[in-house]
Amino acid sequence: MSTPLDVTTVTPADLSAAVATLRARVAGAVLLPDSEGYAEEVASFNAATTHRPSVVVAARSTDDVAAAVRFAAGLGLPVAVQATGHGADDAITGGVLVSTKQLTGVAVDPRERTATLAAGTRWKAVIEAAAAHGLAPLNGSSSDVGAIGYTAGGGLPVLGRTFGFAADHVRRMTVVTADGEVREVSAETETDLFWGLRGGKGNLAIVTEMTVDLVPVSRLYGGGIFYAAEHTATVLHAYRDWAAALDESTTTAISLLRMPPIPEIPEPLRGRFVVHLCVAHVGSAADGERIVAPMRAAAPAIIDTLAEMPYTQVDRIFEDPDHPVPVYEHCVLLAELTDAAIAALLAAAGPDVSVPVMLLELRQLGGALSRPPAVANAVGARDAAFLVGVIGVLMPPVAQAVPAAVDAVVAAMAPYATGGTFVNFHGCAGDAADRARAWPAPVYERLRELKRRYDPTDVFCFGHAIRAADTASA
Repeated sequence: MSTPLDVTTVTPADLSAAVATLRARVAGAVLLPDSEGYAEEVASFNAATTHRPSVVVAARSTDDVAAAVRFAAGLGLPVAVQATGHGADDAITGGVLVSTKQLTGVAVDPRERTATLAAGTRWKAVIEAAAAHGLAPLNGSSSDVGAIGYTAGGGLPVLGRTFGFAADHVRRMTVVTADGEVREVSAETETDLFWGLRGGKGNLAIVTEMTVDLVPVSRLYGGGIFYAAEHTATVLHAYRDWAAALDESTTTAISLLRMPPIPEIPEPLRGRFVVHLCVAHVGSAADGERIVAPMRAAAPAIIDTLAEMPYTQVDRIFEDPDHPVPVYEHCVLLAELTDAAIAALLAAAGPDVSVPVMLLELRQLGGALSRPPAVANAVGARDAAFLVGVIGVLMPPVAQAVPAAVDAVVAAMAPYATGGTFVNFHGCAGDAADRARAWPAPVYERLRELKRRYDPTDVFCFGHAIRAADTASA
């Protein structure tokens, strides 16, 4: 797990005086650990992660963010940013946390087919605003996720094979760099920053506003099929062959799930090991029915929710949790889903193995995800066929065993992997060599150069941030 760099020692008196000045300069609240509302502002979606920053700035504008960064730089303190906390795998200790939870808003331009988003906006708000014009954003499997953090890490959309990564469809950004300067970034201005901020996550600046493309999708064919444990091997092999023949109009995923025995889970699935196929098809219901027929024939379904739906119901496809959960996660990229890889998956986390891994998910890549975008960016994973995400829930009595179990599943897949990861699914950031695995070598080397140029003192050093002094090769 990464830790913040050593920073200048700040005396309580110095901090108190500086905070008083900062409060006079920002519209949002400035909170200390003993302030009312501090716990709520630092809370993240990953309930296993508890942030303990020295100062929180609940930003309400780009100017607030800039003031917070200048404040931190003046005291030699590092800076982190959080909207929803869905990617909060590493705890923020000390320094300044810029919370963008209250900095929300979305404006749709139907003529240009774009949406302009404030830093804390969740995908649900964008989906609803775009739907009024027959359009849709390139959101991921949960509309509860913050749109900007997701996109900065590349963004793997529900419709990814059709349209590519979310970062491929960014038009412009307003950002605050480590010197506290506000910059307008696009393909025409600040081109290096524009490249690195699309896929490079939070390495170079805090994004306070972003304009993204919308796609002309108002309805789609999608949903899922749940299969019983005894059909796991049959379904995985059928899925491998079926997915390989799909064209770019269809994006899929398949998961091995250990469902907890809790009331929130539908009774047919509660407390069971199941296989969950997820499908998103951009096309007619008739075509969708024809496309999924081989998977319906592969094994009996416990539940089948595949149907045409308005895009506003896109959460029905993956059915991700909508409340905070304490998790430990990691991922690996596969070049190919071979018989040997399937056998390794089953041996590591299949229904006949007792292992505290709640979810092992294969998200199909390829299609538009494999092609370079019109304007180059720092997104990795274009050479992979599947992303394998592994998640364990850190709840008693298995909490202590979860990290090792998740890591063991990832290690079991290493012989079939590309060696890389995807930054939004990477999990806890390790050392420099581990962080480097989120990008292809040339991309990582360019990000290192930009880090030294735009953030030479590592103001942004939390989580998956590259350090200016990192020497690891990807």
